[in-house]
Amino acid sequence: MPDEELLRPYDLMGGADKVRELVDRFYDHMDTAPEYTKIRRMHPPELASSRDKLFMFLSGWLGGPQLYIERYGHPRLRARHLPFAIDSEARDQWLACMDAAMAQTQVDPAMVALLQRQFAKVADFMRNVPD
Repeated sequence: MPDEELLRPYDLMGGADKVRELVDRFYDHMDTAPEYTKIRRMHPPELASSRDKLFMFLSGWLGGPQLYIERYGHPRLRARHLPFAIDSEARDQWLACMDAAMAQTQVDPAMVALLQRQFAKVADFMRNVPD
């Protein structure tokens, strides 16, 4: 019996185009919705670089091309986020913003459930100040 190629979350989502769309919707929400002002203030006024970095990171994190690592090296997520005061409110805003982006980009519900669990683990790990 031949080996079957396993599909990665990156492929199941729709590849680079879908990941880019997700990232763009995420930053569109963060940039315009008042409920995300805490996390918006953690970003530069111009979001192009932030969009590119999240796209590159998520591409690799989802099993696709390791674009972020190729350009910047190991993500060291917690260390890169230490300059920002991230509490439970910031974590929750980030997660809610990503949920809105996934809904708008019509990510498959089974994939949403998986991603929500994984995003929650990473976002919680980013907290670096007590509530």
